[in-house]
Amino acid sequence: MESRRSSSDTLSIRTRAFNIIKSKSFSRGKFVLASGRESNFYLDMKPSMFDSEGANLLSELILERIASLEADFVGGLEMGAVPIVSSVAMLSFTKGMRPLTGFFVRKEVKGHGTKKKIEAVHNLQGKKVIVLEDVTTTGGSAMQAVTAVRDAGGEVLLVLSLVDREEGAAEFYKQQSIPFASLFRVSEFLATS
Repeated sequence: MESRRSSSDTLSIRTRAFNIIKSKSFSRGKFVLASGRESNFYLDMKPSMFDSEGANLLSELILERIASLEADFVGGLEMGAVPIVSSVAMLSFTKGMRPLTGFFVRKEVKGHGTKKKIEAVHNLQGKKVIVLEDVTTTGGSAMQAVTAVRDAGGEVLLVLSLVDREEGAAEFYKQQSIPFASLFRVSEFLATS
């Protein structure tokens, strides 16, 4: 396994990722959220996750954060987690680390084909899993992935969000006795805009 990078290298990667998110994914204005609530800011992480440098930097930070967890799989709820799950799985292999297989959880099972809730993996029984999320608000979306993993016999080691909106997710996961972390908090972006 690759040796851990220095704290100054990690800070440099984090700073660059922060700047990409701020320029490509963070907006001020009036927005209606999925919950129906209004917000004066919005995070659309897709431009940052599909940016070649952004995907690489975010994946580096995730792999650094989960290096000690010895996970078997990384996955999350469609659609938000899919881009970053793919990048993390690929980078875990190319970096010569413990390779992580990616998967995603469907919000609704399709009425045709294999009709699976969890796609891209056949068996999570006894496997250790990291659940990724692009943005957490209350934690409900990622919890759908946690539930699917548990129903399939997997163990969730951590729910890791790229950005936490700081609107209850940390408290929610603490109440559920599920480890939770985020790479960034929305207050960091609000303080600089």
